[in-house]
Amino acid sequence: MIASLRGTCIDVAGSTAVVEVGGVGYAVTVTPAHALTMRHGSEVFVRTALIVRDDAFELFGFESTDALRVFDLLRSVSGVGPKSALGVLGQMTAAQVANAVANDDDGAFRKVSGIGPKTAKLIIVALAGKLAAFEAPTATTAAAAAVAHPASEDVVTALVGLGWREDAARSAVDDAVANAPGVEQMGTQALLRAALGTLRPTGAGR
Repeated sequence: MIASLRGTCIDVAGSTAVVEVGGVGYAVTVTPAHALTMRHGSEVFVRTALIVRDDAFELFGFESTDALRVFDLLRSVSGVGPKSALGVLGQMTAAQVANAVANDDDGAFRKVSGIGPKTAKLIIVALAGKLAAFEAPTATTAAAAAVAHPASEDVVTALVGLGWREDAARSAVDDAVANAPGVEQMGTQALLRAALGTLRPTGAGR
């Protein structure tokens, strides 16, 4: 079982990163937002899930233990494969997934490619009560964090530099600050990754 990888990013394109560990390159499937945080030649650390099929071995990589755990829970739902589960995490943070389930918001899952209305409803039913640990803080706590977080403006600037409009970037940072677990302890890079996780790929350059 390959539970994590720490090594050098030697290639990254789309949703695939190649991490070299001890001279061996591992192809890891990640979300597009996660891939944007990786740079060729930089050291990376990813938590991984190894999916074994009859015709292939696939590694899926995550920035946090929470994301990996939510990925595993999503895969436990009938009709949700690893690519669909990763697709959910490509559009929603672990906290947003938990909140959608808690609020019976199956519409949040229908927005994900490959997940239809029946599967979206099944996710809500199957995961009810299993994601409480990942739910976002209360509105009062989130609002206080949004005002106080010192890295917000730096992250907005970074997102604009990556091609997103300022209003979309600012909204993404606000969402990340409001919903990301442990946001008070996040540095600039961690908040940037959380904000990227709330953005849609089509938001860039618009």
